[in-house]
Amino acid sequence: MARYYKYRSPEDVETDARSMGLEISTSEDFSVLLTPCAIGPLSAKNRLLVQPMEGCDGTLAGAPDELTVRRYERFGDGGAAVVWAEATAIAEDGRMNPRQLWLADHTQRAIGEMIETCRRSHRQANGTEQGLLVGLQLTHSGRYSHLRPQLAVHDPVLDPLTVDRSTGKPIGDDWPLLTDDDLQRIEDQYLEAARRAAAIGVDFVDIKQCHRYLLSELLAARTRPGRYGGSLENRTRLVRNVIGRIRDELPDLVVVTRMNAYDGIPYRGEGDDFVGAPCPHRLPLQTAFGTDPDDHLVLALDEPLEVARTLAELGVAMINVSAGNPYSNPHVVRPAEFPPIDGYHAPEHPLVGVDRQFRLARAIQQAVPDVPVVGSGYSWLQDYAPHAAAANVAGGSVALVGLGRGTLSHPDFARSLTETGQLNRKQVCRTFSYCTNLMRTKDHPLGQFPTGCPPFDKETYGPLWKEAEPKLTGKAE
Repeated sequence: MARYYKYRSPEDVETDARSMGLEISTSEDFSVLLTPCAIGPLSAKNRLLVQPMEGCDGTLAGAPDELTVRRYERFGDGGAAVVWAEATAIAEDGRMNPRQLWLADHTQRAIGEMIETCRRSHRQANGTEQGLLVGLQLTHSGRYSHLRPQLAVHDPVLDPLTVDRSTGKPIGDDWPLLTDDDLQRIEDQYLEAARRAAAIGVDFVDIKQCHRYLLSELLAARTRPGRYGGSLENRTRLVRNVIGRIRDELPDLVVVTRMNAYDGIPYRGEGDDFVGAPCPHRLPLQTAFGTDPDDHLVLALDEPLEVARTLAELGVAMINVSAGNPYSNPHVVRPAEFPPIDGYHAPEHPLVGVDRQFRLARAIQQAVPDVPVVGSGYSWLQDYAPHAAAANVAGGSVALVGLGRGTLSHPDFARSLTETGQLNRKQVCRTFSYCTNLMRTKDHPLGQFPTGCPPFDKETYGPLWKEAEPKLTGKAE
C-alpha cells in the first residue's frame, strides 16, 4: 500500500507541501500547457513533453527492436508536442547496456525509421505533424559503460560502488582515467553521431550531461588534471567543443541539452527498514556538481547557473534540468512511492524530492530567461502532475514540462489532458518502480529484461514481469 501519496485534491498537495516548508503550487487552469512554445527556430504546439529515458529493448547491434518501435508509435499518437527520444550511444563502448540504442552506420536507417514511425503515428492521429518536434539524446555512459567503466575523474565515494562487469568487482583508485586524447576521440564521436542524427531528420539533438554519465561527470571533475579538469572552463571544454563543432558544420541542426544541476552523493540502505543513508564521505566534497562541498543536502548553484548561461551563449535552444544518479541516489532523480529492487527506502518524503527538482529548474530558467527550460520530477504527483505543471509554467518557473516513466503507463497523457481536461486515472503511473525493476533483472538471455509498465500495460509487459519477478525476489515461481 502507498505510504505517502494520499491526496484527494491538488489543494491537499499544496497543504502537505506547506506543512514541510516546501513551495509547490497548483492550478486547475491547464490552458497554459496547451499554448505553443518557441524552441530556437522551431515551435512546439504545446508545452507537454515525453522525457528521454534509457532504453534496454533494442537489438544487440544497437538498432530499435519491436518494443522500441511500439513505444515511439504510442508516443507519436499520444499528443505531446515534444518527443525527446531516448539515450542513444555515440559508440559501442559508450553503451550503458547491451540493448541500448547505438547510432552507427549499421543502425542509422533503423533509428530513422523509428523516428518516422513516431511522426507518422502523430499524423494519423492529428491529421498533421505541424508543431510536433522529435529529437534524439546522444550519450556516452562513461563510468557506467557496460563493456568497461570509463572514468573522467576518480570519485572517492562513487568509485567503490562502480563495478567492472567483466570481473564483478568494484574498481579501485588505480583504475585508469580516460586520457585527454580519449576525450578528444569522444568529441569526434559526438560530432559523427550528430551528423547521422541530422541525416535521419531529427528536429534536435541533445548532448546529454546528466545522471553522472560521462559529460555529467566531467562537470564535477575538479580533481582531474589536464585540459578537461580543474577549472569550470576546462570541465565544460568537451561539451563546448561539441556544440561549437555542430554549430559550425551543421548550422541547421538544433542543439539542446539535459543537464544535472545537482549531483548529491551516493546513498545505501541501512537498518531493518533499509532506509537510505549517505555513504561515508569526507568533507569538503570534491566531485559533486551543484552540491555544497560542506553539506551534500545543500544546493550550490553558482556553477550550474554559469554553465546554463554559457550554453545559452553557445546557442543551445532548450535546457532540460535534472539531478542525481539513478544508480547511487535514485530518490533524488525520481521520487517514488516504492524504491527499485536495487535501491532503498527514501530517506525523505517524496514531495521534498519533487520540490528540489522544481527549485533547480526554476533557478536555471531565471538564469536564462530566453531559453526554454524543461522541468522534471512530476511523475510522483500522479493525478495532480498537470496541476503543478500548469502552475510552474504560468509562474515562469519553466517553459515546458516532461513526464518520463509516467509515459510508459500513459503514453497518451497529453491527448487525455487536451480532450478531457484530466489524466486517465486508469493509466496514471503510481511510481511502483516496476519499470526500473525490469531493467535491473539481469537473468535474461539478452542481458536484462526490456522495460515497460506491467501494471498498466499488462498484455505486453505482464508476461515479462511474471518471468522476471522470481528472479528479482529469489523465490521460485
